[in-house]
Amino acid sequence: MSSYPLHCSVFEGDIRKVSSYCRAEDVNAKDPQGNTALHLAIALGRKECVQILLKNGASVKAKNARGWTCLEEAISYGDRQTISSLVQKMRFQTREAVEKRRPHVSKILKQIPDFYLEVKWDFQSWIPLVSRMLPSDLCKIYKKGACLRMDTTLVDFSDMKWQRGDLSFIYNGELSCNGAVMLLDNQLKVYQKMRERLDEVDLEDEVDFLMSTDMTSVRLSTKPIHFTRSQSGWFFRTDRTDKVGPFEANVYDVHGVSVVTRKRREHLSEEDIQRNKAFVETFTKGCTKNPFSQALPRRQSLLPPEPSGVTWRDYIESSEQFHFGRPVNMKEDRRNFRASIAICQNFPISVNLLLDLLEIMFPFKQFGKLKELVELKLPSGFPIKAEVPVLPTITAKVTFQEFSLRDDINVSLFLVPRDYKENQSRFPEI
Repeated sequence: MSSYPLHCSVFEGDIRKVSSYCRAEDVNAKDPQGNTALHLAIALGRKECVQILLKNGASVKAKNARGWTCLEEAISYGDRQTISSLVQKMRFQTREAVEKRRPHVSKILKQIPDFYLEVKWDFQSWIPLVSRMLPSDLCKIYKKGACLRMDTTLVDFSDMKWQRGDLSFIYNGELSCNGAVMLLDNQLKVYQKMRERLDEVDLEDEVDFLMSTDMTSVRLSTKPIHFTRSQSGWFFRTDRTDKVGPFEANVYDVHGVSVVTRKRREHLSEEDIQRNKAFVETFTKGCTKNPFSQALPRRQSLLPPEPSGVTWRDYIESSEQFHFGRPVNMKEDRRNFRASIAICQNFPISVNLLLDLLEIMFPFKQFGKLKELVELKLPSGFPIKAEVPVLPTITAKVTFQEFSLRDDINVSLFLVPRDYKENQSRFPEI
């Protein structure tokens, strides 16, 4: 029998064996080709196997050897029902991960004094006109007991649009996951709990969007990364230090970091490509309003790609990577990321605590990028000011500009005001 019985059963489309091996094997293990069983089921069009694997905990966010998630490979294949199932499951798994980490995060929060923190975001672009239009944001963070609140004015931020508003993010570590994470729209006076399932309309709209736009992967390539102290002065060069609020910080230049952007579009029609291209062009000319404001038509499943004719033995024993599914249409762009980072030695919170806080703030994509940077092997200390690539054309300068211990933070900040109404479709991203 194969040493990868689950993968082999998926490859052969044997539903009975897939069900059996899901209980006996690691459902998220990767084969020598770098695929999980779910990647394989999606790429081969094994719809029944996909559903069995999802029911048994297969990770939708798992990446294969090429760096693509199961959801992205499903978009490439183009089966609408499979994409819909994976989007729903991904939301559930995100919720499950928050609940799993909640006791740890709550314990950490309880162990540290209550505080108030301000984080400033200044967005920049190498596209000249765009740089002038990009927003800034001041996030105000309050911590009391096992609770955390963040106030922000940036409702949404993507490669081609952003939306201003008045948002509050609340995490209450004393509650179950059903009420632990909430987003408040203080202008509309509505709130939304983190959802296990998307409403049918929201789900269908998201699937339409995924099936009609580029798949984009943005990552930091950091294998040769190193840091050197920044220098100041014309004649007598000295190590540079910056004053950030009341804190002194040593400034370092970051070397060897590249931003690698990959875009796939084999699932798109020529009409999709032209529409998206026009959208980007209007954005770079200074217009942030979507010129295609009408709803996208419901997308139909694409015709399945041609069978490869590859056998299981060919696949599992090959030293070369096989790709199943429709031919990949991908463009890759690599840009050197020149940046500096200011490290403070006496900041009141640690890098590990910062990572825990960033883990909580998962609905905000820019905090996810900051987390990626902080997880690098930085010089010792706290990154009080740093430049972070958040999108293919956009970087952000993030500054932790104020921190104060507070014992007068009102508990009401972590409660939903009585005059707010619940709206579970206000924030489709959570």
